[in-house]
Amino acid sequence: MSEEKRKIEICIISDIHLGTRACHAAELNKYLRSIEPTILIINGDWLDIWNFNAGYFPQEHIENVFLVLDMARQGIPVYYVTGNHDDHMRNFSGYRFDTLQLRDEIVLEIDGKKLWIFHGDKYDLSVGGSARWLAKLGGRYYDHIFTLNRYINNIRLKYGKDKILISKYIKDKVKSIVKSKIQDFEDVAIEIGIENGYDYIVCGHIHKPQIREVKTDLGKAIYLNSGDWVENLTALEYANGNWEIFYYQHDLQYKNIDRS
Repeated sequence: MSEEKRKIEICIISDIHLGTRACHAAELNKYLRSIEPTILIINGDWLDIWNFNAGYFPQEHIENVFLVLDMARQGIPVYYVTGNHDDHMRNFSGYRFDTLQLRDEIVLEIDGKKLWIFHGDKYDLSVGGSARWLAKLGGRYYDHIFTLNRYINNIRLKYGKDKILISKYIKDKVKSIVKSKIQDFEDVAIEIGIENGYDYIVCGHIHKPQIREVKTDLGKAIYLNSGDWVENLTALEYANGNWEIFYYQHDLQYKNIDRS
């Protein structure tokens, strides 16, 4: 007997990176089957076009695409916001399929509050201009590093040792070098968001789930980041007037998710 789905008003996921070995599509599919959102938002990097390999797109990745399309066919508004790894999709911004809409960014109003949602790369100079080639190269090798990381962790678990995230460490180090003299894109996005009167500023891109209030001389806003389905396996959920970060690895024990 299937378990009852959790009803939430808004679900935001990002940085899924379908088409790469780093993607945890099976876990994401399990999560999506456990919820019944009023609105689903994919905030960038759903398909990893940068690192796409025609020889690697397993069944669980295909299932993820169909799960999202099925939600749209059921009448659930689905927004696919483009990111840097699927930036080629920006050529089709504005396209609609059933209730699925392809956008570069969206603005929603919930409970009288203005919500600004975009991937975040447009304010991150480390993936644009002259640094773009380095970001692409890093992404391509990152997938190979992740595969090696998974193999090492399987050995460590057999000997009772904790997992290590070599892939995340290397990715963070490379990005910190590229961005060492560049203002953090979050600060830029937050400043612009507050200037434009947005109450919530929602990004993905940096694989760092968080919810925090930010105050400046111009006002205040809540900054949210949906994290990713590569390292953190997280989502943003809005229900009963509150935002929460869903952590798959932890909340699996407490929320209504089929473990099969």
